[in-house]
Order: sequence, then C-alpha cells, then structure tokens
Amino acid sequence: MDTMNPPLPLGYSAVPAGKLANVVTCLEMLTKPAPKPVRAEDAALRLERWTDADLGEYRALFRAIGEDWMWLSRLVMPDEELRAILHDPAVEVYTVRDGDRRVGLMELDLRKDGECELVFFGLVPDAIGQGAGRIMMNAAIDNAWAKPIRRFWVHTCHFDHPGAVGFYQRSGFKPYAFLVEVIDDPRLTGEMRADASPHVPLILPR
Repeated sequence: MDTMNPPLPLGYSAVPAGKLANVVTCLEMLTKPAPKPVRAEDAALRLERWTDADLGEYRALFRAIGEDWMWLSRLVMPDEELRAILHDPAVEVYTVRDGDRRVGLMELDLRKDGECELVFFGLVPDAIGQGAGRIMMNAAIDNAWAKPIRRFWVHTCHFDHPGAVGFYQRSGFKPYAFLVEVIDDPRLTGEMRADASPHVPLILPR
C-alpha cells in the first residue's frame, strides 16, 4: 500500500496539487417577487449605471470586492474580451456610491434571449451589512424583470461570503443545481495576494 497516498473514502476524488475545488450553487427566479424594504437611513446610497467603464477602475473595484472571496475571472480575462463585455449594450453594469466612493458592483447580462444572469454582485468589505446589498438587489430585480425575460438566475460558490446563498434565497431565488469547478490556485500563480481569501486553505506544493 502507498502510505503517502492512502485509498480515498468512497465518493471522494483527490484534487491535484496547486488546484482548488469549488462547489457552485446555481439559483433562479421565474417570477418577480415583492420588493424587500430598504432602511430609511440607507437612502443616501446612490445606485448608478456605469457605462463605458475604464478597465483599470473596473478591475480595481472588482478586486477590492472579490479578492477575499476568490473572484478571479475578470482579473485574468484579456482586455479586449472584457472591454467587449462591459461595452455590450445587453450588459448592464451598476455601482453603488457612498458619497464619491464606489462601494458595490452589480452586473446584469441579458445577451441570452429570455434570460438575465446576475453575473456579479458584491460590496467592499466595510460596506457589507450596511444596507447597500438590499438596495442593489431590489434594483437588480426591478431592472431584470423590466425586460422581456422568463428567468433570472445567479450562481455563487462556497468560497463566497457565507451569507450569500441565504441572501439570494431571501431575495426570491431558488437553488436548482450544484456544480464543481477546479481551478489553479491564483495565490500560487501570483494573480492574487498570497494572503487573499484566508478562509480558503493555501496548500503549498511539496
């Protein structure tokens, strides 16, 4: 018997060195729900459409929001591919501002007929739990269902904020599928800080 690599329990699969395995939850809503209340003290927060987003500013906000939740895709996407997405008229990018500061990012993708995907939805760390998330979600639902869609959907993963799935469910989304994603650990490839996403164990190559 190989004592360095003992047999795995039934149903388990080994993840190669340097990789991360990520469980993704897919959720959808098929009808528009009633809006959730927004606290009066959050009315000063402003949601605005972000058109012609500068790639550097967009990625800086994307990183500030997502680096501790293992958001990677837009950091490594080629510039021309990202620019084409952000400037597509069927993709709507919104931010929440607290004064002059952007604290939230929301992206709706309507490129598929009859559907809207909530591609990204997040807040900078110090804005979490302060009411901006409900403002963004109410706006996401209103804007999505203002279009001729039959389905509004989102996916999140177990690397994301631990309250994400519950928040989406309270907002009217229902889980319908699990997926497993295997990626290179971006903290080992230099695409993220070595101390990013501290809740995800960093396993160094032997």
